[in-house]
Amino acid sequence: MDLAQAHSRSHFSLVREAPGQQAPVDFCIPCNPYFPTPEIFDTLGGNLEAILKYYPSDSETIAAELSATLGLNPRTVVMGNGSTELITWIDHLLVRESLAIPIPTFGRWTDQPLETGKRVDMYPLLESRNFTLDVDDYVRFIRSRGSRVAVICNPNNPDGGYLPRHEVVRLLDRLIDLDLVIVDESFGDFVDAEPYPGLAGEAAVRPNVIVLRSLGKNFGLHGIRFGYLIANPALAGRIRGALPKWNLNSFAEVVVFMLKEHLADYRDSLRRLAQDRHIMLQQLGAMPGLTVFASQGNFLLVKLPDGHDGVQLRDHLLERHNVHVRECGNKLGTTSQFLRLVVRPSPDVRRLLLGMTHYLYAGTPLETPVIGLHHRRVALASGGPA
Repeated sequence: MDLAQAHSRSHFSLVREAPGQQAPVDFCIPCNPYFPTPEIFDTLGGNLEAILKYYPSDSETIAAELSATLGLNPRTVVMGNGSTELITWIDHLLVRESLAIPIPTFGRWTDQPLETGKRVDMYPLLESRNFTLDVDDYVRFIRSRGSRVAVICNPNNPDGGYLPRHEVVRLLDRLIDLDLVIVDESFGDFVDAEPYPGLAGEAAVRPNVIVLRSLGKNFGLHGIRFGYLIANPALAGRIRGALPKWNLNSFAEVVVFMLKEHLADYRDSLRRLAQDRHIMLQQLGAMPGLTVFASQGNFLLVKLPDGHDGVQLRDHLLERHNVHVRECGNKLGTTSQFLRLVVRPSPDVRRLLLGMTHYLYAGTPLETPVIGLHHRRVALASGGPA
């Protein structure tokens, strides 16, 4: 199987290529493994005929329900068919000449404006500084380039780097004269570094700020394609007016109207995921030569030891261990030596670690000790004997 040119291949394409085989354990697509609950899936399954048969309500009706659930002013909220649709319309409507973005980052923030002829000013986040964003240096870069729009992803994708809330507010204050500042909080619900880190309240009252959030990423429902943004009423209204009236599907409507009764389950899923992230960080960090970057997302960025290529490891994991990972060679600002690994429960992580160990250390004195270390750490994580 030649995967050398693959991007993030879909779950469905992988299943089609191996009919009758069990679906791969997915460390590639950043889903929440604990949400939705089986109860939610049962409800969706029980309503499948109606969901597929009937038109949804218009997007404003669905957005009003989401706003009520999240405690937001509906005049400041716009829902889209995934965050990518919102990024597309932000670019068409609000980006006139140039956009600054730290890299590496989510690819649509560089690709979309380039596709429409804009200048993209790429600010390199340095591996030597753990891909940390320096607010003052980023502002200097924006001024030197004359960028009119600035973007940050917080937490950032693919490294999970997080800028504290007060630092983001300071950035917004420094860039009050720009046409637009966008804070992409698509993975914001996974942050546990500080309470209530989001900037929805700031976006609702500032003249030039948009906050973007992804329901698919947070809720583990990428296939439904729903996201939303928050901006002041005038800015939100301009974007809302450009969107199709029925840009959301019936699955999105049913899920949004179910959220109120499942918020406690959702919050519990975030706590469990944060615990898994901590354990997975420790396990990966114990592998000799592997660099693991601290993350506030639901994924971890790792750099392979020198002399190892992520494409070959990705193919090995899929073909030999039925594990699917994201190799980052086509992300601006990283190389194929980097992998982004989604946080998953410990039994799945053990399978990943064993596959990585067999590839990285096979035939070396490290192989057996590293495998033993995985066994001990998994036992400790589950409360068993070391």
